Amino acid sequence: MSDTLNALRIDKGDKAQSGPGGPRRRKRARWPFILLALIVAGIAAWALSPRTFTVQAATVALAYPSRAITKLTASGYVVAQRKASLATKATAQLVWLGVEEGSRIKKGQVLARLESADVEAARDQAKHDLEAARFQIASADAELTDAKLNYTRMKKLVAGDYVARSDHDAAKARLDKAEAALKQAKANLAARSEALKEAQAQLEYTDLEAPFDAVVLTKNADVGDIISPLGASTTSKAAVVTIADMGSLAAEVDVSESSLHLVTVDEPCEIMLDAIPSERFPGKVHMIVPTADRTKATVLVKVAFDALDPRVLPEMSAKVAFLSRPLTAAETTPRLAVPEAAVINRGGKPAVFLIKDGRAVLTDIVPGEALGDMRALTKGVKAGEKVVVAPPEKLQNGDAVALAEG
Repeated sequence: MSDTLNALRIDKGDKAQSGPGGPRRRKRARWPFILLALIVAGIAAWALSPRTFTVQAATVALAYPSRAITKLTASGYVVAQRKASLATKATAQLVWLGVEEGSRIKKGQVLARLESADVEAARDQAKHDLEAARFQIASADAELTDAKLNYTRMKKLVAGDYVARSDHDAAKARLDKAEAALKQAKANLAARSEALKEAQAQLEYTDLEAPFDAVVLTKNADVGDIISPLGASTTSKAAVVTIADMGSLAAEVDVSESSLHLVTVDEPCEIMLDAIPSERFPGKVHMIVPTADRTKATVLVKVAFDALDPRVLPEMSAKVAFLSRPLTAAETTPRLAVPEAAVINRGGKPAVFLIKDGRAVLTDIVPGEALGDMRALTKGVKAGEKVVVAPPEKLQNGDAVALAEG
């Protein structure tokens, strides 16, 4: 019982230790300082840690000096100025085809043949008719000679009253008839001659010949197809092949009516092809077609190549830059370039921010000449690298960057 009472008794020494000046109060007094230290450490960590900026990016690419002297750019296609779809005036079956797509042909070369048995028979008949007409002329000529001799005799006899006047008149009528028969025979010979020419022409229509040196673009029919000049039925073909003179290629572009005053005939141009993006082809304005397209409010302009490249093909997409002056030899070589807005000045030196592994890397550069809205760079970057366009002033070396969408 006494032990239990002793356990419940309050020790005055313990009470004194837990008073206002004891260790527990001192612990509570330290918590604000610890919290303040944590806040300061967090702010310092945030301030010192790399930040993420959302930026626009561009690719370091090759740019041509012609950008600086380009007045106008227009889009269009490469078009052959001399092009033909070879067909025939006759309706017949295609029996032979000697070319395919890409075949180079010469003027006068036979490209295909149509069935010709009927026209050959018509030609042979015309030959025989012509030969018969020649015999008719010979016969009429002989008859005329005899009629002339008979009429001469009758003329002498009737003058001496040896024959009746009616015999003389009959001889004269025979002579006139013989002369008319000879003229008819000659006219018939001419008609038969023309008929033979027509038959020969019909036969020539069965051989499709190239009208000029060209390249076969498309093959529109195969052996066995019926070729008709009008393609009247669904089973007939109007053309056998389509050809183009590759030496007549030119870029045809649409120029807005409001910009037409910037274009003049023979002015220098630079032709860019989507199929050959690494090269530019010099040219000049060949023609401004004297009519406008009311639906598009544009005028067609034809630009000729200064020198044709075998890689250039009809119907390729093309862009034409109209230049204010001809290019010099040095201006035909492309330069590495970035958008002008990507070039900044940091620490008194020109620089750009390259994007590497999601971070902005400040890189010193050596800028060159202005190329329109681009700036040539002679040192510091490589083709294909990404640069920040119009970097924020607070962007620092090593900051994380994210590309803006769109």
